[in-house]
Amino acid sequence: MESMFGFQSQRRRMSFDSLKRLGHISPAVQSHLKHVYLTLCSALAFSALGAYLHIALNVGGTLTTVGCLAAIAFLISLPPSQGHQRNRFALLMSAALLQGASIGPLLDLVLHFDPRILVMAFVGTAIAFGCFSGAAIVAKRREYLYLGGLLSSALSILLWLQFAASIFGHSSTTFTFELYFGLLVFLGYMVFDTQEIIERAHHGDMDYIKHALTLFTDFVAVLVRVLVIMLKNAQEKSEEEEKKRKKRY
Repeated sequence: MESMFGFQSQRRRMSFDSLKRLGHISPAVQSHLKHVYLTLCSALAFSALGAYLHIALNVGGTLTTVGCLAAIAFLISLPPSQGHQRNRFALLMSAALLQGASIGPLLDLVLHFDPRILVMAFVGTAIAFGCFSGAAIVAKRREYLYLGGLLSSALSILLWLQFAASIFGHSSTTFTFELYFGLLVFLGYMVFDTQEIIERAHHGDMDYIKHALTLFTDFVAVLVRVLVIMLKNAQEKSEEEEKKRKKRY
């Protein structure tokens, strides 16, 4: 009984300590984070709409990818003033819609193979995003900002690997390494970008649309890699089961 009560009191102390750590975030920054995450949720909803449009009308492809990049570039070029706020929000939703259409072929493939993979991948990505982003919020200020240099170096390695693979060809080993290494890199970016957004907000940068775009990019990058990994593992498992069936007969 004493151990049970001691465990409960320890849990209460841990939760109270976590709440106290939020004291380093000012009310203005907390309000800014609410706007960022609400905008992120809206972008994810538009991205889901774009994926549905591809599945229904087959609109995703190179043009939607180019259009998404153009919308992002136009959004970044506009100054974060009150007069451009609606235009920048519309550009972000347009970029999210086109991004969803761009990854539509992958989602269509997953749905035809096993729809459960899509549900599990999205739920897993959402849980991972909540955990890593929440850890960055609760942690001390600037505690994870040192990851910026490491993640930039890792991302450059990933880009060089993809460039080399495009010239010399892909192998199963390099493809698997790129998948898991890229997943690890963008999970790290979830932590780093969240703390960078908090730090920028403390210094007066309240551009919640641009900050939501950053987190949206991290979320989609992780989701795509999780989908590919789960689809690859499911296909390999089904092939092994098919081989076992052929051996039996």
